[in-house]
This record gives sequence, structure tokens and C-alpha cells, in this order.
Amino acid sequence: MKVHTEAVQFKADQKLIDHIEKKLSKMDQYFDRIIEARVTLRLENSGQVRDKIAEVRLNVPGDSLFVKESSKTFEASIDNAIPSLKRQLIKYKDKLRNNNSI
Repeated sequence: MKVHTEAVQFKADQKLIDHIEKKLSKMDQYFDRIIEARVTLRLENSGQVRDKIAEVRLNVPGDSLFVKESSKTFEASIDNAIPSLKRQLIKYKDKLRNNNSI
């Protein structure tokens, strides 16, 4: 799976990019046909504590799975997005299995 990371209005350091790739590489154990992952990191100037936004889009055959999380740090935002992505992948995989068995 290819992981594309885009940082909007700031430069992401290599440590953050490595963290994202490490977390998203674990998604292959739930569904092995993920085409690519697109991660958009954004700072929101709202003055709130939870102003680090991470949007993750997984492209799978015939569909796209999307999660948006915000937190104090980008690492925490990614960590919070992973369980939701996992649920969506399992649901997508079950849907494929049920459609193919008919």
C-alpha cells in the first residue's frame, strides 16, 4: 500500500511521517487489497486545544473509506483514527464476502 502524506500550511517532519506510515501499514492485516492511503494534516486556527486535524482516506477496490479526527497532536489524531478505519475495513470486507457468496 502506498501512503501519501500532505501537510497543509506547514512542513511535516520525518518522525511524524514515519509514525503515520507505521500505523497505516497495520491496516494490511485487516484487508490486503488496499490500493493507497491519502493522509491530509491540517492546522485549524480556531484557538482551541484540539486544533490538529488528520484526515485519512483509504482507497480500496470500488470504494473509498474516510476518517477525520482532531486532537492536541497529529500523532494522537492518527492514533484516534485507526480504530475507526479498522471498523470500516472489516465492514467493507464483510460486505464484499456477502456479495460474492450470492
